Amino acid sequence: MVEPIPDLPENVAGFTASGTVTAEDYDSVIVPAVEKLFARHTKARFLYHLGEAFTGFEPLALWDDAKLSVSHITGWERVAIVTDVGWLRGAIRVFRVVNPAHVRAFHNSELAEAKRWVCE
Repeated sequence: MVEPIPDLPENVAGFTASGTVTAEDYDSVIVPAVEKLFARHTKARFLYHLGEAFTGFEPLALWDDAKLSVSHITGWERVAIVTDVGWLRGAIRVFRVVNPAHVRAFHNSELAEAKRWVCE
């Protein structure tokens, strides 16, 4: 399940994931919010919290994530991923190399810092 993070500036899309993230989560929550964000802004920021209740992604959800990231590759200013999941933190290191945005990984204990950083 994916839920929006409330009270972020209008140029920031933020989500918290719990359980298994599905393609339906992308289709019904993340993609519409991101498309609405880019309809209002040419540059945007993204906060994704994959906390302790997060258990993984369905394969199609990973595909949707990649498509969404690439479709706005030049529009992202800052991307903050908050997780303690080892393989995701490794993937973020690779993502930083190919993405022109400032991308940072934060541990779950650093969620407040991630919010500050992505919003500043």
